[in-house]
Amino acid sequence: MIRVLIADDQALLRGSFRVLVDSEDDLEVVGEASTGAEAVAVTERERPDVVLMDVRMPEMDGIEATKLIGKASRVLIVTMFDLDAYVYDALRAGASGFLLKDTPPADLLTAIRVVAKGEALLAPTVTRRLIEEFVRTPGAPQMPGLEGVTEREREVLTLIARGLSNMEIARHLQLSLATVKTHISRLLAKLDARDRAQLVIAAYENGLVSAVR
Repeated sequence: MIRVLIADDQALLRGSFRVLVDSEDDLEVVGEASTGAEAVAVTERERPDVVLMDVRMPEMDGIEATKLIGKASRVLIVTMFDLDAYVYDALRAGASGFLLKDTPPADLLTAIRVVAKGEALLAPTVTRRLIEEFVRTPGAPQMPGLEGVTEREREVLTLIARGLSNMEIARHLQLSLATVKTHISRLLAKLDARDRAQLVIAAYENGLVSAVR
């Protein structure tokens, strides 16, 4: 069972998310929060697997809340803005994905499951654009270089940055799924990366892929 916290200052939206999430057999809402501070407190108490986090909330916004939550739970940012400048800070704080509030319900449910498994949500256009902007932003912390990364691992890293899933990478490189997962685990360790989002950042910063203008 994937345990979910919903953090949004709009009661109607929280209720809609709750009904949607609780309708699934493998998902369960364990709490709601209307402010960032409340989201942090409920996360500490309930230890949800995934926090659906709004960006703009009273008292404390979703970005600061994400920073305080840290690695306690995985954060999925849900915003109305496809290029909200504040969301770049959430990526730095360790958010695992981004969705727009007009995302189809089925895609939201998929996103929760993807993030709960420890992967970053890279499929939506908004996430790619956010990451591209992130690596162009002055003052963004630099990821480690690629010293010690093998040629095959570079190929895997490039495909991750292009948004391919593990299965797609396996087909593209004619590898087994288990081998791809092994390469990704080694990349995470070698690049001191938290998740796939940070692997994408590393690929951009090291010139394996270029930001799309």
